[in-house]
Amino acid sequence: MGAFWSAPPIEGARIRQREPAVSLKERLVPPMPPASVWGWAGPLLVTLFGGFLRFYRLGIPHAVVFDETYYVPDAYGILKHGVEINAVGAAKNRNLVDHLLATGSTHILTNTGEYVVHPPFGKVMIAVGEWLFGLTPFGWRFMAAVAGTLAILLVARITRRMTRSTMLGCIAGLLMSLDGLELVLSRTAILDIFVTFWALAAFGMLVLDRDAARAKLAEAAMAAGATGAPGEELSGGGIKLGIRWRLVLAGVFLGLACASKWNGIWFLLAFGGLALAWDLGARRALGYRERLAGTLRSDAKWLPVTFVAIPAATYTAAWSGWFATSLGYDRNWAALAGNHVPIWSTLDSWYQYQKSMLSFGLGLNSKAGYVSEPWSWLYLGRPVSFFYTAPKGCGVPSCSQEVLAIGTPAIWWASILALAFCLGWWISRRDWRAGAVLVAVGAGWLPWFWFALHDQRTEYYFYAIAFLPYLVIAITLCLGLIIGPVDAPPGRRAIGAVVTGAYLLLVLANFAYLYPVLTAQVLPYEFWRQRMWFSSWI
Repeated sequence: MGAFWSAPPIEGARIRQREPAVSLKERLVPPMPPASVWGWAGPLLVTLFGGFLRFYRLGIPHAVVFDETYYVPDAYGILKHGVEINAVGAAKNRNLVDHLLATGSTHILTNTGEYVVHPPFGKVMIAVGEWLFGLTPFGWRFMAAVAGTLAILLVARITRRMTRSTMLGCIAGLLMSLDGLELVLSRTAILDIFVTFWALAAFGMLVLDRDAARAKLAEAAMAAGATGAPGEELSGGGIKLGIRWRLVLAGVFLGLACASKWNGIWFLLAFGGLALAWDLGARRALGYRERLAGTLRSDAKWLPVTFVAIPAATYTAAWSGWFATSLGYDRNWAALAGNHVPIWSTLDSWYQYQKSMLSFGLGLNSKAGYVSEPWSWLYLGRPVSFFYTAPKGCGVPSCSQEVLAIGTPAIWWASILALAFCLGWWISRRDWRAGAVLVAVGAGWLPWFWFALHDQRTEYYFYAIAFLPYLVIAITLCLGLIIGPVDAPPGRRAIGAVVTGAYLLLVLANFAYLYPVLTAQVLPYEFWRQRMWFSSWI
């Protein structure tokens, strides 16, 4: 059980000589916990728990929720025609379910292409559920629930690798499964959960590549006679690492994130920088004199491939349905404008379409409804009501039924402290894990500050789902330090375990209290009102 209950040590930027028996490779890449059934069984059990919460009553509410009004017909158009198609009148608004029930027909599409403002891949994923289970609330929400559930497993396994602790991996997965915002977006057919999932998958590939690259560098240094002794320096910049297939996969995943929604591009830029910084840090830790030159020689020529060409090719491939059919919106724009050059005409039309989408996205500045500013997201200043109705027949005169997109306060409010601590931790100790979560949170959050201040663009709290996994990892890193390392005194570990257990129970209780308003359960109005802690939540 020792590996299960271990917590992460604090590591500096340079290798420290701790024990003569520990090899240079082991100090550069601390070993993972010994192989045991818990390495997978623990994260999988947490994932099954989270999956149950996401799939239970997935078809409720039996209505089109929030922006499902756009993405459900778009996904169905992709399923039937390979591209988004305009829906008939009743299906273009939130009466889609009523239309389907009243007519008994799924003929909801016209014969003209639909102008869309987001790339198609997230809608392709929604279409998979519609193909499997039909044009029903369960069907169009199915793949969102799959992505949200698998994100729990990714968080658990990524945290386990970052901390070398199965227990901390399971804690991170449990926190992810108990977050209200992740639950709601896993039960709603909109695009943000897919951006979150693919960016998180790319982050996992980066963490795996970091270990593999450092191990390879350490083995080469040892073969050249390096011992890792304090003050030891090595000539040159180290070996070339060449093409790294985990980074190739990260590029594909980031391309899929961008092909789901354009805010994935910020993770593309941030993770490319992380890969470069981690390579430089490994060569510095090994004591190479020309580490910068070695990093540039090894990685610089591959970065345009793994973090530009591959994501761009993946993004473009996601538009294959639009390229393949003349039904795509403005598919023949260039030809009508006089450009009849084969292939180039189609590419010209596609390029103009991308420009139009960008212009729409940057110009969106409605201030109605549930708009919020990004600096309010961590303290849950203005959550978003995805669905609300006042049904009859709940046994009292006034009832409420709501889907409120809001994070679990015990997680989000704790993340403020966790981020502040990680910032200090990184400044004082240069711990790569603290730096990694700060970069990832920044990629998902900070660009919205620029849009809010510069363009006054319309923004909503649920956009924050993109960086939620890294908030969870930040909290878990802090809990690991509270628990203490494996060799800490038993009393110290016991106190840390009690504090951590109390926090997890608080999160569980907080989530359970909010659960009815996250999942459209019918409540007496008074019970619903008790869960609206602040007027801005209404």
